[in-house]
Amino acid sequence: MTAEMTGAESLAKTMLACSVEVCFSNPGTSEMHFVAALDQEPGIRSVLGLHESTVTGAADGYGRMLDRPAATMLHCGPGMANGLSQLHNARRARSPILNIVGDQATYHRPFDAPLTADTEGWAHPVSVWTRSSPTARDVGRHTAEAICQARSRKGISTLILPSDSSWSKGGEVATPLADIAPPQICNHAVERAATLLLSEGPNLIVLGGRALRKEPLECAHQIAHRTGATLISMQAVARIERGRGRHPIDRIPYSGDQAQEMLKSFRNVIVIEAPNPAISFAYPNKFGRPYPADATVQVVATLDQDGGRALQMLANAVGADNIKLPALSESPEINQVDLRGSITPAKISAALTAFLPENAIVVDESITFGRTIFGLTQHAAPHDWLTLTGGAIGSALPLAVGAAVACPDRRVIALEGDGSAMYTLQALWTMARETLNATVVILANHKYAVLQGELKKVGANEAGPIAMSMLDIGSPRIDWVKMSNSMGVEAIRIDSMETFVDVFRSTNTRKGPFLIELVI
Repeated sequence: MTAEMTGAESLAKTMLACSVEVCFSNPGTSEMHFVAALDQEPGIRSVLGLHESTVTGAADGYGRMLDRPAATMLHCGPGMANGLSQLHNARRARSPILNIVGDQATYHRPFDAPLTADTEGWAHPVSVWTRSSPTARDVGRHTAEAICQARSRKGISTLILPSDSSWSKGGEVATPLADIAPPQICNHAVERAATLLLSEGPNLIVLGGRALRKEPLECAHQIAHRTGATLISMQAVARIERGRGRHPIDRIPYSGDQAQEMLKSFRNVIVIEAPNPAISFAYPNKFGRPYPADATVQVVATLDQDGGRALQMLANAVGADNIKLPALSESPEINQVDLRGSITPAKISAALTAFLPENAIVVDESITFGRTIFGLTQHAAPHDWLTLTGGAIGSALPLAVGAAVACPDRRVIALEGDGSAMYTLQALWTMARETLNATVVILANHKYAVLQGELKKVGANEAGPIAMSMLDIGSPRIDWVKMSNSMGVEAIRIDSMETFVDVFRSTNTRKGPFLIELVI
């Protein structure tokens, strides 16, 4: 029986044995035997994307929500290149992904056919593990190893599948591999951080990764309550569990000036499962970190370590592990903002606080208009908040696809700028095709407003009509309602808060996707 199995069939069967149950795909000729193999495995859901950025971004959203990988199916090196921007974001989010890329047959590569590319070279910068399977017999073993690496190392495993390895006989189903334990937390780093936190402050604790889940956040608040430290998260975060009944945390502002103003007094910075914070861009004659240049920085947990475990050890070291925190109100009074008239960030925030459905997933790429929405929605119903992690815009729509596939019983709310949405608008078609429970709010200002701000911040010469025209996407004006309808998603254009409140509330109980073009 084994000798009769193709490499593609062993790939599909090993995926299922390793609990990879979804494949986001955009296949081509080299992947046809894999397509056929998936047809024989009803336990794997195949989700088609019309562009590879939808495929890779959806796999990112799926991995963020379930902490286990979905697969992608991409057509050769150029197909992966089309999806690289969202793989970059997924790498920054540390999302587990089984990234499967078809390739020329091993004996055909020397002919340098049009799609021949350095797929391995393109894969390495975004992947924690990369292999090419030269024979059908290698495919199952490599698949199990790739899945193990993606789960254990919280990252992207890229498996390159030559077409002859896919169609040839001799495939074998591999046994799932046990996860690899993360590197241990260094006791000396914990002790050093405890000493700093118990010394004269002010002290800052920066959290990222899985340290932003409900239980680790509670532990972090115990430490802050005991030591007087301030808690903050990275500006770009994969996922925060927040809302009523959960402990709040602010994010480092996107603006370098605002971040440095907020953090200018801190003497010691404790970093847990996060990179050392940096300003997003360099600016002439300005320091590149948000905290003071003379601050002491102590990393307690690196990105590949267990931040929750680090917080438990730190709580014990400072005597905070048994502290009882003040009770959190389950239903605080919502600020009485007048939800009528013109649309403002404060009003949108109040509407989300009042009407966000229980256990929703908010995907936030609201860029300029929405910078204050996060801070003003802490008292909404319990929810998860996902952000743009790597700066490659266009993430919100595909992230929403992946999150909705991962959590079909939860409503996904995507807050998306119109400029960003144009990078990945094909994701709307997938939402309609899969009847995904997603509400997309397009914040339509018809310009790259964030870049207009950056033009001034970098000290460029005063912008004239040519420069400003490159930051204007309003001529011709994009019609989101027509475009959404053409891809099967019902949509409406809204320019008042009264209408937004009525429509937003109604979408939260409907089946399938809906798009709101919000004229701001």
